[in-house]
Amino acid sequence: MDGLNIDSAPFGMTTVESYEPLVGAATVERILRKAEAMRDMHIVNVNSTYYGGGVAEILSSLTLLMNAAGIRTGWRVIQGRPDFFSVTKKMHNALQGADINLSDLKRGIYEEVVYENAVRMHIDHDVVIVHDPQPLPLIGHFRRRGPWVWRCHVDLSHPNRELWSYLAPFVECYDAVVLSLPEYAQKITPPQRFIMPAINPFSTTNKNLDDDEVDERLGRYDIPTDLPLVVQVSRFDKWKDPQGVIDAFRLARREVDATLVLVGNVATDDPEGQEVFEDLCKCAEERIRILSVQDTALVNALQRRAAVVLQKSTREGFGLTVTEAMWKGTPVIGGKVGGIRHQIEDGVNGFLVDSVEQAAARIVQVVSNPDLRRKLGEKARETVRARFLMTRLMEDWLDLIGSFESNFRLKGPVGA
Repeated sequence: MDGLNIDSAPFGMTTVESYEPLVGAATVERILRKAEAMRDMHIVNVNSTYYGGGVAEILSSLTLLMNAAGIRTGWRVIQGRPDFFSVTKKMHNALQGADINLSDLKRGIYEEVVYENAVRMHIDHDVVIVHDPQPLPLIGHFRRRGPWVWRCHVDLSHPNRELWSYLAPFVECYDAVVLSLPEYAQKITPPQRFIMPAINPFSTTNKNLDDDEVDERLGRYDIPTDLPLVVQVSRFDKWKDPQGVIDAFRLARREVDATLVLVGNVATDDPEGQEVFEDLCKCAEERIRILSVQDTALVNALQRRAAVVLQKSTREGFGLTVTEAMWKGTPVIGGKVGGIRHQIEDGVNGFLVDSVEQAAARIVQVVSNPDLRRKLGEKARETVRARFLMTRLMEDWLDLIGSFESNFRLKGPVGA
């Protein structure tokens, strides 16, 4: 590979070969064969934030893994003023079903900032992958030399129709659209493919930690471990229903003693996050800890030490924090929505719930039954090993990119 010599890199970069103990030699060889056929390609991803949330987590690992396999894969982050991200957050919410006042001013801010980014960007790559609504209109400002793919990570099952009518003409310009689940499909011309996200088991968020390392990290934040931990890790976002988690915990605490820890961060493209966090802080007490930190080692330690992890979302495109906790062998109670339903098999590797009362009952059940925790956790980890590791995600993308014809059209039902 031209450029940086990955083999001599001073840090222990994860390669496809690193996954062999988890996925087997045959899978590794198959992926590397597919990558070899694309070594002359130059691919770029464009999104709106370098940290905070699942998209950044995925791109951080996937772009490195692709480069390690010899495929030049870049990652660009668009710049924006606070008013731009205020507009795009409203769009994010509306794509998941919320109302929006889509004024001419909002449209103008949105398109102007995307145009400014297009002027600064120099994109002449073989494949361009644009993530979510923030950079969506970029495609209108470039002469394409290869296929452009729009990858939407949010729950599109019930988008606001006014917003979708506005965004659809931009979407129609793309050569393909990738969604997480078939139930998010829309009536559009570009072919739609369905690729579920995945995790990097070797990242700081997911790598093995021994008990001393877990104790050190929790101690740094004065998190008590004398009682079982109930944990939710997520961005501070109303769709994650953090208030519902607190309400469920307070109900459960009538029957079991435990400590609740809500930990999250405020992504740079999410201006509502700080307001949600500040409202939640009013609920903090000795046994309800609420932390806004960007500390992936703390996330790892909490998910490992927790008796149960919640992800009580009311909308969820996929839910990588569910995958992360499941990988650590920790039972998860998740909202019966979106991608969570495709990860948790109710009663087998976790529990699905529809209400605060159901969540509370499951908290009590899991916290008070160590054998149940162990059985659910073992099944959960195997689910992730079989279906949600980064090698599977990389191969899905290789298959999709490899299926484009010379005229940028897709052949066959790749990823469908």
